[in-house]
Amino acid sequence: MPERFDYAHGISAIDADLVRPRMASIHLMQSGQRLALFDTGTSHSLPQVLDAIAARGCAPEHVDWVVLTHIHLDHAGGAGALMQALPNARLLVHARGARHMVDPSRLVASATSVYGEETMRATYGEILPIAAERVVESHDGMTMEFGTRRWTLFDTPGHARHHHAILDSESHGIFTGDTCGLAYPDLAVDGRPFVVPTTTPVQFEPEAMRESVERLTALRPECLYLTHFGRVDGVPALREDLLRRLDAHMRIGHEAARFDTSDDRYRSVADDLRGYLLRELEAHGCTLAQEEALALLEMDIDLNAQGIVHWLAAA
Repeated sequence: MPERFDYAHGISAIDADLVRPRMASIHLMQSGQRLALFDTGTSHSLPQVLDAIAARGCAPEHVDWVVLTHIHLDHAGGAGALMQALPNARLLVHARGARHMVDPSRLVASATSVYGEETMRATYGEILPIAAERVVESHDGMTMEFGTRRWTLFDTPGHARHHHAILDSESHGIFTGDTCGLAYPDLAVDGRPFVVPTTTPVQFEPEAMRESVERLTALRPECLYLTHFGRVDGVPALREDLLRRLDAHMRIGHEAARFDTSDDRYRSVADDLRGYLLRELEAHGCTLAQEEALALLEMDIDLNAQGIVHWLAAA
């Protein structure tokens, strides 16, 4: 049974049960009797979302907003199924991503070409369209009222150009999607998260990512709510670690540029990332066996290496 993690200020993280436990979260926020969800996991995540709503003593009709940080399928694949189950909800999404939620055919075709139809359906389920009249596009600096809370939205490219982050006035926390990296609970030491940048293809832009991280952390948030995974505190230290590791990813990429083919560049980047992250984990005080740590990080190492190679080719 997927877990739920309850935090202060009426916010919970629901395990999306994507690939493995505590890999992707869906955040639930309550203000009075009104609810909002941040990111959706996949269509397979719908039962645990409905269970979490019921556990709050609420019904699907109480959900006013489904907010997507961006439209990558681990964050937005379940949006269509969820909106069908939430009759009063509107979808808030970056303006660059809105049309793909109304007509997800290009998203589906692109992902299917990578994963194959069988894996695509097994991992993400059915990707359903959302009626255009239920979709609200965000813009940079936009503010919204949700019950007694105020949200402020920030355009945060770097991981994707269709990415925004949301500052919540009550918790003074930011829902950062993938802009501020990932930090799996199993890699934390004494409550200190181990954060890794997400340099996945095809819109990874290192300078834009750095600017987005600097912009968000300059707001001095109390915490960050990461889709991968949950609430993390100690934002100043997290910022330093994240930007230092982003710089290291770029050095590794530049070193791989000496190879002529994308395959050779990919192997170089992936091998160097494995070694680098294991050294960083050791310095962090993580006592997991190397095999266990790599099992948690291998998917992200693969995607990060792909993104860096794509960035090198486009540079």
